This record gives sequence, structure tokens and C-alpha cells, in this order.
Amino acid sequence: MGDFMKKESKQHFLLSAKARTLSVYEIMQITHEQAFLLFKEMRWGKEQPICPHCDTQDHHYFIRGRKQWRCKCCNHTFSVTSGTIFAFHKLPLKIYLAAIAIYSNAVKGLSALQLGRDLGVQYKTAFVLAHKIRESLIDQRDDELLSGDVHMDGAYVNGYVRPKNHKDDRVDRRKAEYQNPNKRCIVVLRQKAMNSNLQGADKTKTYVVYSENQKDINHLANQHIKHGSTIHADESTAYDTLNARFTTKRVNHQYEYRSKDGVTNNLAESYFSRFRRMQLGQMHKFGVMYLANYANEAAYREDTRRWSNGEIFTDILMKCAQTRTHKDWCGYWQGNKRKSERLVC
Repeated sequence: MGDFMKKESKQHFLLSAKARTLSVYEIMQITHEQAFLLFKEMRWGKEQPICPHCDTQDHHYFIRGRKQWRCKCCNHTFSVTSGTIFAFHKLPLKIYLAAIAIYSNAVKGLSALQLGRDLGVQYKTAFVLAHKIRESLIDQRDDELLSGDVHMDGAYVNGYVRPKNHKDDRVDRRKAEYQNPNKRCIVVLRQKAMNSNLQGADKTKTYVVYSENQKDINHLANQHIKHGSTIHADESTAYDTLNARFTTKRVNHQYEYRSKDGVTNNLAESYFSRFRRMQLGQMHKFGVMYLANYANEAAYREDTRRWSNGEIFTDILMKCAQTRTHKDWCGYWQGNKRKSERLVC
């Protein structure tokens, strides 16, 4: 009993004060001038503004009443959000900062309906705003190759087909012709943390494919995993040919979750646990057009699980400020929507 009392109870990071360095209340208390200066700092830092039309950095003419600059070279007028994912914005900048703060605090994702209620805006506005944030996360994600121990696995979404009420009308849903045409597979690659102070994974990448097959798995491994790394996978035949370039360790989930040699695929399973909670608890349904964005959002939340909400807020805001205007989110509700999925080729 004495030894037990001597042990210090280790508090979870998310319950500590270090995890709470920002609140939505603080964001809503700032002035419009402060919001403008914050956007300016996140986009250009301490440097002079850069014209998005001709890429000239200079002491451009500042129109104080309109909070805009006029380029000295091309005479183009631009604002702090011109050329970014938030271009042509109609809401005050403080609302966008509040949206990012709310988004940062949602550890299992955030539905557009809830975001709209928190901000007091229409569902359509919140839907596009949330997707602009997701677009910046996937556009600015790290392209560095994974190395060391990499856990790799796939999970299917949108595959459920509701059976008919009467038994005589039911079909064999195992056959390809009776399956959901929107069924997709999310493949996750997670690098085990090399820092001894961090448990689990520190880098996560996700990609959407039609099915878990050898061709796509080989392509993803060769493109995103450094040669000589060790890949942990299950006994699916899709991973059988990885031995040619990588050291592979397999675990048969039909018999065990952890092999006698200590081989697991738990880092990938941990990601899918968060993704399923986001799918079932928040979004309820994913469209195939933006499935890659949702999958990458869950990956980002996994990689930043030990960051404070202030650090996550700053990182997302910087990514939004550095992301160029995206054609898919200009006039979305007027019919300008994405025509093709973001699939692995």
C-alpha cells in the first residue's frame, strides 16, 4: 500500500493546462484590427506584403480605410486574404478565426451543422468554410518519406447495402454487382515515433483507393515509404509483394492482435478508431468526392494529438493563409463542384 501511494498519478495531456492555451472566448474578444494583423502575420510574417498578382514584395500603397494594398508594379488591389483559400470572404475575419479555433478543439471532427450553430451562420456557409480548412490541410501536408517502422492497413467505407424487408426480395450482397458503387478503401501509412518521449506514431498519411489490392499498395509503399524501412501489415494478400523492397512483419488478425514476436498493426488500427468515431459520431456519412479530405483530417488530428489547441490553431491558420484559392470552393452552391474524386492513380 505504501509503494502504491508513492507512485504519482500521471495526468493525461489533454486534461493538463498545457493543452489549453487558447479559447474561443479569447478569439471573440479581439478587435477587427487585431484579427487583420494576425492574418497578415500568418501570411507574410514580419516581411512586407507580396502582391498575389505579380508576386512583387514591396512597400505597396496601403488603403487604410479599406484595409487593402495597391501594388506599385501592376496596380493590382489586394487584401490580406486575396489569393488564399479565404479569398472573396464576406464575413468578418474574426469569424474565420473563431471557426478555426472551434475546429481545432474538435478532436473527433466537427460537423458543418454544429459549426454553423456555434458561429451563427447558415449551414451552407459552415459547410464550405469547414471544407476550405480541410482543403488547406491536405494541400499543405508534409510530403517527406516515411521511414523506420511503418504500419500500413486499409479499411472500407460506404460499403453497407440495406437488405430488403422480405426475404424473397433479398440478394447476395457478397457479389460485386450487388455492392454499393460508392464503396472505397482508405489506406493509412503511419510512421512509428522515433522520439522516445512520444508514444505511438508521429506521421500519418492516408489515401483513397477502390480496393485493397497489390498494385495500389505497392505504388503507395514505393512512393511514400523510404527504401529499407520495415512495414507492419496484416495477412491480407495485398501486402504479399512488399518483400521485394521492404522488410515486412505480418500479424494474422484471425488468430491474434499481437504475434508472439511482438508484431502488431496497432498504429494503423488506432487511426481507424478515430476515423470511425468521426464518421459515425460527427459526419454520419462521407461523400466519395471529398472522402480523401475527411481521411486526411483524421490523420492530422492523430499527428497533433499531443499539441496544445493554441499550437493547432496557429498551424491551421498558417496553412490556410498559405493555401491558394481553390476553384472547387468558389461558387460551390452555385454549381461549381468537384467533378472527379481524389484517388490514387
